[in-house]
Amino acid sequence: MDTISKVAVIGAGTMGNGIAHVFAQFGFSVTLTDINSDSLKNAVQVIEKNAGRQLSKGIITEEVKTNIFKQLTTTTSLSEAVENADLVIEATTENKVLKLDIFKQLDSLTPSATILASNTSSISITALASVTRRPGRVIGMHFMNPVPVMKLVEIINGYSTEKEVTETIVKLSEMIGKSPCIVNDYPGFIANRILMPMLNEAIYSLYEGVAGVNEIDTVMKLGMAHPMGPLQLADFIGLDVCLSILRVLNEGFGNPKYAPCPLLVNMVAAGKLGIKSGEGFYNYSSENKIPVPSTFTLRN
Repeated sequence: MDTISKVAVIGAGTMGNGIAHVFAQFGFSVTLTDINSDSLKNAVQVIEKNAGRQLSKGIITEEVKTNIFKQLTTTTSLSEAVENADLVIEATTENKVLKLDIFKQLDSLTPSATILASNTSSISITALASVTRRPGRVIGMHFMNPVPVMKLVEIINGYSTEKEVTETIVKLSEMIGKSPCIVNDYPGFIANRILMPMLNEAIYSLYEGVAGVNEIDTVMKLGMAHPMGPLQLADFIGLDVCLSILRVLNEGFGNPKYAPCPLLVNMVAAGKLGIKSGEGFYNYSSENKIPVPSTFTLRN
């Protein structure tokens, strides 16, 4: 099995800073990189806030909190971030063209022994591996949001992923307090192959006038013991991300059951992306979220 001590994380957004936080918390040397220096500054602030929350809840000690920032460095230079990394985790936006370009660069910037992983929630690991000269050392590590809290990591084997690489990543995931589940590389893997059709069906129920936003979420929370209703969860994930994943599923399987609801398409086109834009199925501009009546339902 490979020994992992230095980790590079590409992308300082919600997932990237969460992944960097967790690895640094468990004593790994972590370099977080992003093309935007402001994103890196914001990521450090978010990690500081989340580590403070962990400290107040007794999850970590003051010493661990201090060590997180001793273990963590940031840079806008991709080559600097990955040059000595044992593992590189790509955590950029869910854009296939962008990810393919990054993996091409990583293949030329890192030693052949470096494991290249993607935090993608739906894009083919086999496709990402195909643009490298090391397909056996490319794997998926799909963390759940928020990364410091959620235990699951989907470990996705590409067509050519070597058994030793999978074993290394499984062991590594356990070392950072996660519960790894190994899945094979098909559209949506397991988490989103099951989750996204459920969210899409909830959106269709709203679109077809079956019930309102609050009623749909209440039924799933109280009736199915979900901690968050599907429409609120879609807002939390990002409606643009949901749409992107559904399109990957629809294209990958060629099955109309994965076709995104027209209401979701319209909302993304209108810039109503959920929490990140301040409005989706709920309005987040006030202290309490307020359900937004849809103007694009088939029946009022």
